Amino acid sequence: MSTTASAVAQTASRPVGQEMSFLDRWLAVWILAAMAVGLLLGRFVPGLDTALDAVKIGGISVPIAVGLLVMMYPVLAKVRYDEMHRVTGNRKLLVLSLFLNWIVGPAFMFTLAWVFLPDLPEFRTGLIIVGLARCIAMVFIWNDLACGDREAAAVLVAINSVFQVVAFGALGWFYLQVLPSWLGLETTSAQFSVWAIVASVLVFLGIPLLAGFLTRTLGEKAKGRQWYEESFLPTIGPWAMYGLLFTIVLLFAMQGEAITSQPWDVARMAVPLLLYFVLMFAISLFASKAVGLNYAKSTSVAFTASGNNFELAIAVSIGTFGITSGQALAGVVGPLIEVPVLVGLVYVALWLGPRLFRDDPTVPTRSGAGVRS
Repeated sequence: MSTTASAVAQTASRPVGQEMSFLDRWLAVWILAAMAVGLLLGRFVPGLDTALDAVKIGGISVPIAVGLLVMMYPVLAKVRYDEMHRVTGNRKLLVLSLFLNWIVGPAFMFTLAWVFLPDLPEFRTGLIIVGLARCIAMVFIWNDLACGDREAAAVLVAINSVFQVVAFGALGWFYLQVLPSWLGLETTSAQFSVWAIVASVLVFLGIPLLAGFLTRTLGEKAKGRQWYEESFLPTIGPWAMYGLLFTIVLLFAMQGEAITSQPWDVARMAVPLLLYFVLMFAISLFASKAVGLNYAKSTSVAFTASGNNFELAIAVSIGTFGITSGQALAGVVGPLIEVPVLVGLVYVALWLGPRLFRDDPTVPTRSGAGVRS
């Protein structure tokens, strides 16, 4: 989609549906279909989950890693890395994001897990682990769909990655042992693999971030920014959605039998997860507006704070408690709820933007909806 003023003027009066690509226009349908296909494959194709889970390198699922890398590369190739200094110098943005991600988010998930699952310690522990794993992958897709600030999202995710390596184990100890002990609640002993955390950050963020940076730098040097943004980016843009749908099919195929065979357990975990994603998004969006951030940056903060790193949560749960554990199932249920809810919140952000951020130039026009080139 062209970003020139003339193009905007020509398209601003058209319906949103006419300006979005066929893939973007029916995104919610494709995602629900991908989830359904994955669940059916996992349920009715014998041994598929075992075969997919067996393809690993260093404990990381190769098929899922491929899907996520394909998903993230086009979005990270769109980031204007030479403009990231305007984000790193914004103290309100950085401090608020860190506070929401590492203080509010884990504490809120801990509270919800104990309120809704007091009698199910395995699922409760799994949800707490999900709350500790801050998002470093799919947030780029949700942020881009809602026309958030790409440079802000890249910086916030990079900072979350550093904190993830440093703080994940300590926070796990605090929320599973120290805080429950103070409150007179049941404690859980868990040893988290530092390698699993580091590997998650390096693979799911480091590789696509480096690839996006090199592509932008070398592409602009070779043919200029106009060619890069008006010719190259529209060509690779749809691959972000292909990678997302591929990842969703694989993820649910690997755990389809576990999910469909325990519907009541899934339903019980779905309630606190639904509340977590929706309320964290709302709290973060309004808090960002309250401290004076614009729509684009507020949206980036909101999606960064409300999303979770399900890859890490699943890997840690499996490595610590076993693949058939309730903790591992809770990690899998996380994206089952997160994906459709955050897709819905994309549309909420686009609808709420003009109403909450009046006269804000970063609020997307109708022609700006969807994944931007």
